[in-house]
Amino acid sequence: MLQTLLPILLLSSTTAFQLPSSTTTYQHRRITTLQESGDGDNGTPTEENSSMAFLRKVGRVGGAANMDFANAMGLDESPSGGSKSSYHEDGFKNVRKSKASYIPCTTSGVIDDMSEPFPFTSSGSQWEGKTDQVMGGLSGGSLIRETIGGKLANVLRGTVSLENNGGFIQIATLLSLDPSVDMFVHATDYDGVELEVYCEHEGAEFEEDFNVHLKTPICERQQSSYRGSFAIESGKWAVVRLPWSAFEGFGPGADSNPFVPSLRRLGVVSIGEAKDVVLAVGKVGFFSVF
Repeated sequence: MLQTLLPILLLSSTTAFQLPSSTTTYQHRRITTLQESGDGDNGTPTEENSSMAFLRKVGRVGGAANMDFANAMGLDESPSGGSKSSYHEDGFKNVRKSKASYIPCTTSGVIDDMSEPFPFTSSGSQWEGKTDQVMGGLSGGSLIRETIGGKLANVLRGTVSLENNGGFIQIATLLSLDPSVDMFVHATDYDGVELEVYCEHEGAEFEEDFNVHLKTPICERQQSSYRGSFAIESGKWAVVRLPWSAFEGFGPGADSNPFVPSLRRLGVVSIGEAKDVVLAVGKVGFFSVF
């Protein structure tokens, strides 16, 4: 019975996930405001045969099989959440390695170098897209891994709207390999954050402004963070270095305390300006000045 059910269930799950037509696309995650729970059944079965129980256990049927879209709405510094997509170019597979297989970002200095399948980082965390929609904003977008400007990257596409007190979209990841042991990574051995970034805009020779937001233990509220800004030219890859001194506190806790690089989360953000956004993030990590 397993051999009969499995191909049908796989087809049902994968066809529900619509990838963009680009041949360079590896995986796509739409930033949405879906808040679905359960596995979509209209009733609760009282019995399960052994085949169905096995399929449910391994995620081929039920809630795990339907996690194709991320619940990406959230405050700028909202807690990590949302469904994790399990779609990959070769079909559904369990690609998550054991925690022991990853090197912590503060050991290697690398948060992500694109060596793991999307949405995983090379340091064992996951990328997510977030918008202002939970607070009534109208910004939205999508997060995809593709080749852009000749480089493989996570690409955030969307529109920032200032209506309804909104105004941001972002790509973000937690940093701790094992939050059950320590929610924070301690980057005091480094001097700042380094990232490869790229943007596209209709105007030639046009620079766009973006932020890097960092969450530390002192950030008391969801909207609290330490923020560093950078500007890059459209259509050209750039390596941006932001020293710790470039980060300014915003929100309760952060606005009244000096920055200390014990970090829970990193986000790359388009904020505060109504515009269409194409922002690609390549390698991300820490740098040291010797």
